[in-house]
Amino acid sequence: MPIHDHDIPDVQRVDTAPPAIAVFDAYGTLFDVHSAMARLAGIVGPDAERISTLWRQRQLEYSWTRSLMGRYADFWQVTEEALDYALASFGRRDSVVRQALLDAYRKLDAYPDVREALGACRRLGLPVAVFSNATTAMLNTALTAAGLDDLVDIVYSVHALEMFKPDARAYAAAAKAFGAVPSSIAFHSSNGWDAAGAASCGWRALWINRAGLPREYPWMDVPAVSGLGQALARIEASTAVDAIRNTGQKDA
Repeated sequence: MPIHDHDIPDVQRVDTAPPAIAVFDAYGTLFDVHSAMARLAGIVGPDAERISTLWRQRQLEYSWTRSLMGRYADFWQVTEEALDYALASFGRRDSVVRQALLDAYRKLDAYPDVREALGACRRLGLPVAVFSNATTAMLNTALTAAGLDDLVDIVYSVHALEMFKPDARAYAAAAKAFGAVPSSIAFHSSNGWDAAGAASCGWRALWINRAGLPREYPWMDVPAVSGLGQALARIEASTAVDAIRNTGQKDA
C-alpha cells in the first residue's frame, strides 16, 4: 500500500527548505469570526450561536457566488448581506442589534495563539503577510483593534482584483505582490477550501483545523494542524534543517 504525506504523523513531516514568507488568512485564522456574536449573545438571545454560524456560512457563500456570477461587491457588503439573511432567518429584524453586531465584527478577537506565532515568524527572519478576501480598510481596523498591526509587514486584499479566493488568479496576484515564488510561501488558513486553493497554485499550504473537522478536498494533499503553534513548529523545523545543511556545506 503506498504511503502518502497525509498518512505520516505530523512530527515526521518536515519541509526540506525554509519558506521565504509566512502568509496568513485573516477571518477564522487570525480572528475568531464568532467573537462578535459571543460578545452580544445576551441581547441577541438564545439563537445567537446558530445565527452566527449561518452568518458565516452565507458570508462565504455570497463571496463565491458573486465571483462566479461576475457580480462583485466588497467583503464588507457581503458581510452585511449575510447578516441580514441570518437575522431574518430567525425572525430578527432589529436595526439596533444589527448595527451592534456589525460594529463588533470590525474589531474581532484574535485567537490566543496568534500573537506568538506571528512574532516567532518575524524572529525567524520571515516577513509576515495577511492575505484576505476582506478590504484593506477592514483588515487594518481588525489588526489594530487586536493589537497585531505591529507584527504584520504586508496586508494584501483581493479587493482590487474584484474577485474572491479561491480563484487561482487571486493567489497568483498575491504571490507577485509578495515577490515570492509559490513554493516559498508558507500559507496558513483555517478554511479548508482556501488552503486547497493555495496548494493548487503551488503554495506551501497548511490547514489550521481548529475544530478537528474531517479532511476535505482529497485531491489536494494539504497537511492539517490544530493551531498556529503546530504550524510554527513546522516552520521552525524547516529552518533548523536548512541551518544544519548550510553548516555542513561550509565545513565541506
